Amino acid sequence: IYRGATFVISGGAWVNADQMSADFIGLQRAAFLGIPVLSWIALLVIALFFLVMTRTALGRSIYAIGVNPTASVYAGIDVGRTKFIVFCISGMIGGLCGYLWISRYVIASVEVANGYELNIIAACVIGGISIAGGIGSVGGSVLGALFLGIISNALPVINISPFWQMAISGSAII
Repeated sequence: IYRGATFVISGGAWVNADQMSADFIGLQRAAFLGIPVLSWIALLVIALFFLVMTRTALGRSIYAIGVNPTASVYAGIDVGRTKFIVFCISGMIGGLCGYLWISRYVIASVEVANGYELNIIAACVIGGISIAGGIGSVGGSVLGALFLGIISNALPVINISPFWQMAISGSAII
């Protein structure tokens, strides 16, 4: 529904590099201490979420709600408020990812990154996060994403057909 609404509102229009500022386009090539700025941003977000999930009441509340929402209410956790915060954080991270994606590939369209949702869920599951909730870690998610990234980038190099690439990625998930 949302993709369709986005397509209708935007008219399916694309935004190309010539419509973007030079600073925005330059973000993909910028480096600090020899490491790309995009990598620094990713490391900062990972560290921030590691601290939130392991050192704050919000992180403990998120884990508790994932394990048992009813027991969390009895423990005094405001489940509605916590879920609202989690959805807000998810939206902010989604916006940041979209911004960084567009700055890297220098094109914006309503169809950019279609189908990546399954890859993200797969990376989390491979990293040890339970779909049911309450189990997992930030580090596990990062390792799952790195694993899938290595598979998706290494298989074309050794001339594996796209069909078998999907089969190998799917079997890794299972």
